[in-house]
Amino acid sequence: MDIPLEHLRTLTAAVDAGTLDRAAVRLGITPSAVSQRIRVIEQRVGRVVLRRTKPVTATEAGEPLVRLARQLDLLEHDARTALGDDAGSAHVPLAVNADSLITWFLPALASVTADHAVTFELHREDQERTAQLLAAGTVMAAVTSQREPVAGCVTSPLGRMRYTAVATRPFADRWFSAGLNRTALETAPRVDFDRHDTLQSAFARRHGARQEPPRHVISASAEFAQAITLGLGWGMLLPGQFEAGAADGSLIVLADDTIEVPLYWQRWNLSSMLLDTVTDAVRRTAAASPALG
Repeated sequence: MDIPLEHLRTLTAAVDAGTLDRAAVRLGITPSAVSQRIRVIEQRVGRVVLRRTKPVTATEAGEPLVRLARQLDLLEHDARTALGDDAGSAHVPLAVNADSLITWFLPALASVTADHAVTFELHREDQERTAQLLAAGTVMAAVTSQREPVAGCVTSPLGRMRYTAVATRPFADRWFSAGLNRTALETAPRVDFDRHDTLQSAFARRHGARQEPPRHVISASAEFAQAITLGLGWGMLLPGQFEAGAADGSLIVLADDTIEVPLYWQRWNLSSMLLDTVTDAVRRTAAASPALG
């Protein structure tokens, strides 16, 4: 298989831009040239590599080609930097779960940008789904709850995020006056981060619940915690989000047991100075963070 690098970059530009027209603007060529380059790729691999949807997406056959293009760009940047050429600013897409993003992840990236010309593109996704972006070639590395490495990647542990079930005192007095039992958990409103959030339901099942209660869905970390502290419902909070309220009595810890979510750093199994630097910064910051036990 012999595919010109500019064709691979064109495929990646289409996936990133979402349409062939926007990819053409980004590359400074015509939309017909974009289509022609993608057709050449498909002829050479013998399979469709791009779904012509809105937005366009890579097929299963196209995903490894997108990943290859990003890897070649990263290696080229490393080589030019080593040679003392002006390599410009490298672009590193990463995937991270919302709670890591709000508690410990950003300082790791700040430490990298202090010494390296690099820009980051963060894809915020649930820790159970970030590995999918890695497999698709959308990102170079990800904070994930998946221990098993994605094909072509390596994994290292970061620690565990520990969540505690919390509610306001008035909410607990109303809904949990008889204690934390099945009936209360099946009727008391709860707050979920998004429709993929399983933390609250896992805690409820652990304590006997079999049916889903009414739930609020608030897909923003700070506002999620605020909704709980305002009494919209009960939910699972991280260390640092509830201790002050528990100390002054405005918040109630519903049970002593916690839900622990192990996190891992998955990255391409690629010898890259820049990716090594990002990995070292992430692991160092995670090890020092109180959010990760």
